[in-house]
Amino acid sequence: MAAKTAPKKNPSALKRVKQSEKKELQNQSVKTKIKTQVGKLTAALNNNNKDKDSLEAIFRETVKVISSAASKKVIHRNTASRKISRIAKKIAMFRAKETIHEPSAQPEAS
Repeated sequence: MAAKTAPKKNPSALKRVKQSEKKELQNQSVKTKIKTQVGKLTAALNNNNKDKDSLEAIFRETVKVISSAASKKVIHRNTASRKISRIAKKIAMFRAKETIHEPSAQPEAS
C-alpha cells in the first residue's frame, strides 16, 4: 500500500478518499473470495476427489466468482481469463488421469 499523503482540505478530494477506501475494502473482499474458491478447487484436486459432481460444482462456482470479479473490474479481464484457463487445464489433466486409471472394459477371452 502506498504511503498516505497529507490530508486534503478540498471537499471533493475528501469525498474521493472516502470513496476509494470504501472501494478498496469491497475489492479486498472479492479478491479473498477468489483465493478461497481457487484453494477449495485445488484441495479437491489434490485429495483425488472421486465425486466428479462435487468437483464440477466447485469448478463452476470458481469460474463464476472469477468472472464476476472481472465484470465488476475488481481484477483485469485478462487476469480472470488466465486464472480460468489455468484451473480448466488442471481439471482437464485430472480427468485425463482418471480415465487412465479407471479399469476399461476388457474384451472377454474366447
